[in-house]
Amino acid sequence: MSSRTLTRRAATAAAALTSAVLVLTACGDDDSGSSGDGGGGGGGDTGASSSELPTVEEDAELAALVPAEIAEDGVISVGSDTTYAPSEFLDEDGETIIGFDVDLFTLVGQKLGLEVEFETAPFDNIIAGVGSGRYEAGVSSFTINPERLAEANMVSYFSAGTQWSTRTGNPDDVNPDEACGLAVAVQVGTVQVDDLTARSAECEAAGEEPIDIQQFESQADATAAIASGRVAAGLADSPVMAYAVTQTNGQLELLGDIYDSAPYGYVVPLEQTQFAEALQRALQALIDEGAYEEVLANWGVEDGAIDDPTVNPAVG
Repeated sequence: MSSRTLTRRAATAAAALTSAVLVLTACGDDDSGSSGDGGGGGGGDTGASSSELPTVEEDAELAALVPAEIAEDGVISVGSDTTYAPSEFLDEDGETIIGFDVDLFTLVGQKLGLEVEFETAPFDNIIAGVGSGRYEAGVSSFTINPERLAEANMVSYFSAGTQWSTRTGNPDDVNPDEACGLAVAVQVGTVQVDDLTARSAECEAAGEEPIDIQQFESQADATAAIASGRVAAGLADSPVMAYAVTQTNGQLELLGDIYDSAPYGYVVPLEQTQFAEALQRALQALIDEGAYEEVLANWGVEDGAIDDPTVNPAVG
């Protein structure tokens, strides 16, 4: 199954990712910062921004579905791990949160007559933070799975799979289906960690060496580890890995096909089913009006578009 689950250190656009790649290339096998990392790629060409958003009109009927405590102040507070380009990450100023998730949810808010305030948070704290009331929603490329559906209502809005990458030319001759004994980079807490763990168990069951799973707090660090040759390959959500590869100036290439596609979902508290419905209907309106596809096209991720946003969709 694709998608993230974890804490990511903020990456600040292309300069941050490029710098990390250069540093790790110079350090080679330096072990500093090698435990528990993995995440969203650094910036680079930041693509679209909120200034380019299409115009969206409030829908009074949908706005009436918003919980009173949110409607009163007119703002949705959103927890997001802002190191996962191009979904959500920091612009070159190191402060402004941008990405296709940000743009799209901003329009969802406008359809409900609300402003949206994104707050940087560790990925693996966001769902609990929504449940405790720290955030009113979580928007952070969460793949919808049964475990998360047990903790929150989720509204599907995008589809992503898992994608591998390696250094250009594949010097280690990596085959994702034959990765036993290889060092592989991944972001902490993502479903890709589960993927590698299962693959590694199969290696051991077959009498081969396990995969050396190297986890990083940010995708920028995971990407840098691949580019430096510190690991043989890495994997992440398909739009994130594709974006990260474009930021490395030819140092990396995508490896193999995208697999295990699954929906991303907005997160709201379990008891707020009506709010989840409001988000779903607002998103459907954006799809019907064309604003949804315009946002995805601005960021080059339109291949992940869906046409049927759903509250708590059935997933395997």
